[in-house]
Amino acid sequence: MNASSTQSHGRAGTSLRFRELPPSHIDRALDHAALVFHESYEDELRERHRRALLRCDRFGAYEDDHLVGLLAAHRLSLSVPGGRLPCAGLTFVSVTPTHRRRGVLSGLLERLWRHCAASDRPLAALWASETTIYGRYGFGAATALSSIEIDSRRPLALRVTPDPRPLRLVAPAEAPALLAPLHESGLARRAGSPARDPHWWRTQILPEEDEDDDELGPPRVIVLGDGAPAGYAVYRTRGGDDDRTGLVQVDELEADAAPVAAALWSYLASIDLTGTVRAWGRPADDPLLLMAADRDQVRVTAQSPALWLRLVDVRAALTARSWAASADLVLDVRDARIAANHGRFRLVASPGRCTYEATADPADLTLDVRDLAACYLGGTPVTQLVRAGLAAEHAPDAAAAFDAALRTEYLPFTSDEF
Repeated sequence: MNASSTQSHGRAGTSLRFRELPPSHIDRALDHAALVFHESYEDELRERHRRALLRCDRFGAYEDDHLVGLLAAHRLSLSVPGGRLPCAGLTFVSVTPTHRRRGVLSGLLERLWRHCAASDRPLAALWASETTIYGRYGFGAATALSSIEIDSRRPLALRVTPDPRPLRLVAPAEAPALLAPLHESGLARRAGSPARDPHWWRTQILPEEDEDDDELGPPRVIVLGDGAPAGYAVYRTRGGDDDRTGLVQVDELEADAAPVAAALWSYLASIDLTGTVRAWGRPADDPLLLMAADRDQVRVTAQSPALWLRLVDVRAALTARSWAASADLVLDVRDARIAANHGRFRLVASPGRCTYEATADPADLTLDVRDLAACYLGGTPVTQLVRAGLAAEHAPDAAAAFDAALRTEYLPFTSDEF
């Protein structure tokens, strides 16, 4: 056994090894993932996934020389209140059907935790295909998204006058350089999104085809304002027929002010030969919901958890974020997976400083690390966890004090799936 490999024993006594997955095994990894996710990775899609895996940290679970489990992690920089932190963005997490409930996923994640510690990544995150799985590994739902639908068969009625500056379409190839500064300013306002490099823009935000709906057209990019844009939207369209109206699918919309957002939404709702605007992922506090003059025309059609977050190093995560108010609290954190996070710690936070040290003092709050992760970006109030019986308050108003310190102006949000 060497530093990059660990060994455990499955239920039947067979030996499992967890180690880095070399580039030469990527085709094996894709075949494995296609089996688990009931998909077919061929031609262009297979090549796209191959390129993505080459850019990731990769870990495999092996029985003899057979790959029975896979975990890959993007090297992300995730926006948190007051800044950004390195984050492992999990993807392709999968276990062969013959090896379920044999410790494969546990072993892969334990291998990842050690990798995160060695590479100073205090956070891990994922989009969960099965949300029942990841809570027991310490992941909490840290951001939420709303799906919004606009009936655009009539002009969009808004209570805000749209910005009168001109709108212009730009080529997707030119978009990353043009849009990146506005997206960067959005990261400073809202926690929960990864920073983007040009490759991420091309492959994750502006791919030529929509992987989930091949009837949608190529990406279109509309910006408002001459020079540096004050807002932009990325969207695709699908024509109508006798059975359905034409569709505008909004993949992303960013605006630096309400009138700019109003102008972009008005444009999207006025595209000829369409009757529905559908934005699959918007913040729960999207201003559009207040701007709408007719809430029957602008409807929230679904709400769901989005990014699941894991505090791999609780101390590093808490001391790196900013704080909205002062708090002096003893937290009893329960973490069954990472021993260094488990125990009682005194959090002393203020808008300019934070310390987090082990203590023997009585706890003010007891909560699981998954629930601390749900609170970390400002998306889940601690007081709600107490009311739900998921956290215990041992000192009066401790949860309210923690909420005041964790508060952010905007709810955390991301639509960057990975």
